[in-house]
Amino acid sequence: MGRISFSCLFPASWHFSLPSQSLPRLLLPSSRQLLFIGLLLFFLGVCYLLLVTGKLPASWTTKGNSFHRHLARVSDVDATDASNPDLSYGLVVDCGSSGSRVYVYCWPSHNGNPHELLDIRQMRDQNGKSVVMKIKPGISKMAETPEKASDYIHPLLSFAAEHIPKNKHIETPLYILCTAGMRILPESQQEAILEDLRTDIPVNFDFLFSDSHVEVISGKLEGVYAWIGINFVLGKFNHAHNDDDAVVEVNIPGSDHQEALVRKRTAGVLDMGGVSTQIAFEVPKSVSFASPQQEEVAKNLLAEFNLGCDAHRTDHVYRVYVSTFLGFGGNAARQTYEESLVKNTTTRNKLLGQHVGEMAAAPLLDPCLPTDLRDQIGSPEQKLHVLGTGDFDQCRRALQPFLNRTNETQTSLNGVFQPPIDYNNSQFFGFSEFYYCTEDVLRMGGDYNASKYAQAAKSYCATQWGTLRERFDAGLFASHADLHRLQYQCFKSAWMYEVLHSGFSFPPDYKNLKTAFLVYDKEVQWTLGAILFRTRFLPLRDIQQESLKGLHSHWRHSFSFVNNHYLFLVCFFIVLLSIILYMLRLRRIHRRAAQRCSPSSVPWLEEGLGSPTLPIHL
Repeated sequence: MGRISFSCLFPASWHFSLPSQSLPRLLLPSSRQLLFIGLLLFFLGVCYLLLVTGKLPASWTTKGNSFHRHLARVSDVDATDASNPDLSYGLVVDCGSSGSRVYVYCWPSHNGNPHELLDIRQMRDQNGKSVVMKIKPGISKMAETPEKASDYIHPLLSFAAEHIPKNKHIETPLYILCTAGMRILPESQQEAILEDLRTDIPVNFDFLFSDSHVEVISGKLEGVYAWIGINFVLGKFNHAHNDDDAVVEVNIPGSDHQEALVRKRTAGVLDMGGVSTQIAFEVPKSVSFASPQQEEVAKNLLAEFNLGCDAHRTDHVYRVYVSTFLGFGGNAARQTYEESLVKNTTTRNKLLGQHVGEMAAAPLLDPCLPTDLRDQIGSPEQKLHVLGTGDFDQCRRALQPFLNRTNETQTSLNGVFQPPIDYNNSQFFGFSEFYYCTEDVLRMGGDYNASKYAQAAKSYCATQWGTLRERFDAGLFASHADLHRLQYQCFKSAWMYEVLHSGFSFPPDYKNLKTAFLVYDKEVQWTLGAILFRTRFLPLRDIQQESLKGLHSHWRHSFSFVNNHYLFLVCFFIVLLSIILYMLRLRRIHRRAAQRCSPSSVPWLEEGLGSPTLPIHL
């Protein structure tokens, strides 16, 4: 087999030779080379598809045109992880009549859904206990020395500051809200106390605090906050509902032409303390009034507010009726009742020349005390001896005049306006005396049944006082029930029943009332509703910040994607162009070789003979 020298194609210094049969393999790509080039192009195409259809990191999801991180909900019972940088904090100081209490709340960053509220929970220490501190007496005691108000409240804020990370203080809102104790003070004394707080607190603490963050709130607003807090814990503001959830049609206030919004039914609140009784519930439909005077009164009892973060959205707009009745609490009602007994008995004794109740041997009979219970009522100057007869029904009838009901439509206690309640589609929770009256002695807390409750109360009232004392000593009643509860349980049972059914007009067969002390195993304070309402615009700020971050991230991602896309195309065409140029180069080399070599040499090449013009190596 002959060999060919390529000295005619290359400089003399590049002299080399190949077998003549190798020339076609060198000049034209083989099938293996074509297969390799095809696989290379296929691999680059797959990379291109992966690049085009690639997804964002799994820790991000898209909602609309923004990006939102999934953040874990704050636990209700676990210790709060103060090292978590995503947690925010807030403080509410409840300045009540008997003392002041600070509550520390926390929440993670908003999830970005404008339909949802902040996930606020009470902060818990390392032992899982709520971060709360209380001091006595009430801040109203500073009325004569208002310059000491900030010193009075300093221990509460110092306590809170120790639990909140130092770097979070500057962004932690602080609200100081005063209630009943401050309301009874003259306005000048109120303002002097508030001014001292506004001036001195920013000097000593770095919390987010402004003049509007300290104020005396009305009883109506306190009731609204309580309603918000309870419904938030119950999950009533989460409008996503299942088929089993109770719903209600709501006509949004101020949007008369808008179609009714269907959302979860909220819960009403009944609360009877020692001095006052309160009722609060959502009014889903527009209310008609019997008279212009009633409409004017209703304006002070109906609260319309937007709990959502966006004022332009209406899915969290609520119309809530709140009414507080001073003097209608359990202890205040008993005092009013006793004063009436003393006054009426004294007057009757004078008119008839009797001495009823003036001596223990001739006591005044009281149907609202357990059978054979002896007690003394009135002042030292005008004291009466009473003896319980334990007649529940008679006690109820005796208490009805103290409700001050009128014959006007849509009214309740004291003739106060009350919008109609859809008893067939409503739910109420009863707290304080509504719970104590049903649970402490009767052990019937929870789902309320009027007939069973009345029967149990009737049986209790009719029981001999000596028997009740024996049961008490045997520990058959609730652990926190005391002798005062036993003595006045009959009266309070009847008073609660009348307030509920005669005052608020709940039908005797109403089945949707639950009496409770805790909601989901925790006490719900009105301060939770206050922090929810006062921070309602923070989610919008978070949403806007997240949107800006998301837009920036999306721009960076798009910019990176465009760069990678064109970079790939450039690389792809460079490789393709290189392959084409390489093949053209080979063809050109092949043509030059054919032109510069003698045509007569071709048969010799085929026959393995050397050309006379080319050196032959044998």
